[in-house]
Amino acid sequence: MFDFDQYLGFLAFLTILTIGFWLMIFLLTFVIPYWIGGSLIERFKEIKEEKKAKRQA
Repeated sequence: MFDFDQYLGFLAFLTILTIGFWLMIFLLTFVIPYWIGGSLIERFKEIKEEKKAKRQA
């Protein structure tokens, strides 16, 4: 059915496809929410500091 070269190409394709799939799952479930959450926390800290500076001035 397949020559050995075609078999290796097919395995390489499946490997790259699988790595891409799991990378996308990892990014969507961990990295992006962590990034958004961290930026929101930093923004809230900045807003809090601005309010504190206005009160003191």
